Amino acid sequence: MLSEPQRSSFEELVEVMARLRAEGGCPWDREQTHASLKPYLVEEAYEALEAIDREDDAELCRELGDVLLQVVFHAQIASEEGRFTVEEVGRAIVGKLIRRHPHVFGETQVEGAEEVLTNWERIKQAERQEEDKPDSVLEGVPRQLPALLRAQRIQHKAARVGFDWPSLDGPLDKVEEELGELRQACQSGTPEELEEEFGDLLFALVNTSRFLKIDAEDALRRAVDKFERRFRLVEAAFRAQGRQLQESTLEEMDRVWDQVKAGEKEEERG
Repeated sequence: MLSEPQRSSFEELVEVMARLRAEGGCPWDREQTHASLKPYLVEEAYEALEAIDREDDAELCRELGDVLLQVVFHAQIASEEGRFTVEEVGRAIVGKLIRRHPHVFGETQVEGAEEVLTNWERIKQAERQEEDKPDSVLEGVPRQLPALLRAQRIQHKAARVGFDWPSLDGPLDKVEEELGELRQACQSGTPEELEEEFGDLLFALVNTSRFLKIDAEDALRRAVDKFERRFRLVEAAFRAQGRQLQESTLEEMDRVWDQVKAGEKEEERG
């Protein structure tokens, strides 16, 4: 008698999800919708990013599982509604990968990663035209992305068709120009003008990060982490003196802040 072939872990996951959503399954899982699950999809993606930053393989493995669960969850809901199945999700992405990599699965020749990206955008644009969708090169960047990440994606797409400065001097000059306009708005601008000029400055800074091959989202995240770490050390220093920050002057806090910074730099050198 032939034994049944062993199911893959992915097949088991699909079956478990179907059981949770079925009659007699989990009440919470059964009441979820695509809309109600939106926060969890974003949250799980960011937790995976945090595991990557920590270089924690065990945690990354778990977090990627949570991301995969969200994909299977949405596919199960769609399957129950007769819209599409998880199998169709898989076939769609396999087809897209093959179609957009003609240099691997076809006869196209490329010279480096930049040409790959250029071809990718060209193929995407052709697909949009075939489907009678808007054919702007800026299509495909979700408005729901964090603003810094969305700015980066928009700028990358524009640059791929040649809408770009020839050197780093361009975006750096633009930063200085936008900073000057923000200073002017601070003197006489309306709240709306201040917001606009501040946004223009951020956009120019993101463009500069692109030229420097720095991920603006990651850079800001690390800057926030650094501020938080140093601020907590400042709090600890005052607590060690039996004092609270609210009882201290700005000059005193600045002095301890500088000491914390100097201590960190000394550790880095050591």
